[in-house]
Amino acid sequence: MPNGRIEFMGDIYSIWLREMIRYIRARSRVVTSLITPLLWLIIFGSGFSSSLSFGGSGGSTNYINFLAPGILGMTVLFTSIFSGMSVMFDKEFGFLKEILVAPVSRTSIVLGKALGGTTQASIQALLILALSTLIGVKISGPLGLAGALALILVTMFFTGMGFVGLGISIASRLENIEGFQVVANLLVLPIFFLSGAFFPVTSLPDWMKVLVDLNPLAYSVDAMRYAVTGLHTYSIMLDLAVVFGFFVLMTVLGSVLFRNVR
Repeated sequence: MPNGRIEFMGDIYSIWLREMIRYIRARSRVVTSLITPLLWLIIFGSGFSSSLSFGGSGGSTNYINFLAPGILGMTVLFTSIFSGMSVMFDKEFGFLKEILVAPVSRTSIVLGKALGGTTQASIQALLILALSTLIGVKISGPLGLAGALALILVTMFFTGMGFVGLGISIASRLENIEGFQVVANLLVLPIFFLSGAFFPVTSLPDWMKVLVDLNPLAYSVDAMRYAVTGLHTYSIMLDLAVVFGFFVLMTVLGSVLFRNVR
């Protein structure tokens, strides 16, 4: 492997390691990031599970199993897109200026931060999946446990990388943390609620179905729902193609916009 490529991979690893050390040291952040998704799953899932069931392509299931993939999608979305806020903190405290003058590729910075945010999002989502089994969530899809976990991990990886790229793109164009929070909040809530996390998208009005079809998180949730329950709205190949395409698009966009950061 050429020296340039080794250095590029080393730069990515260094940025990823820094993001992970910051994450591990913020123990209160790790705990609080688990509480909200679990509360949603417990309150809504347990509350409606006894009275609601859903069927469609792949069979039928109760509401708590239907909701669990949506909560995983929510966790990946919120954790990933707000990982872009680390760029804002680095700007504010001067670290970004130091790293930008170093002989480090800006693409490697973007990829390192994206991998760090995706790793954090995946850890949190897997912890929630493990804890959710204690309140009745069962993986009963056609892939079996190993296949379901593999599909969930692949989907979370591409989804997380895509939304971290989106977060970095936003951070690259803004100058303060408050502005980032406003823009991110305006984006994440429509993306989440139009992902089919809480309800089947097949019964929605036509105008809303169009918005769902344009939402990359809808395909991510659909793939993970297939893994957990066997239910799906789109084909699994389409789900994976969309989340992969979203990952590529947002990574390229984030890298291009980050090059103009001063």
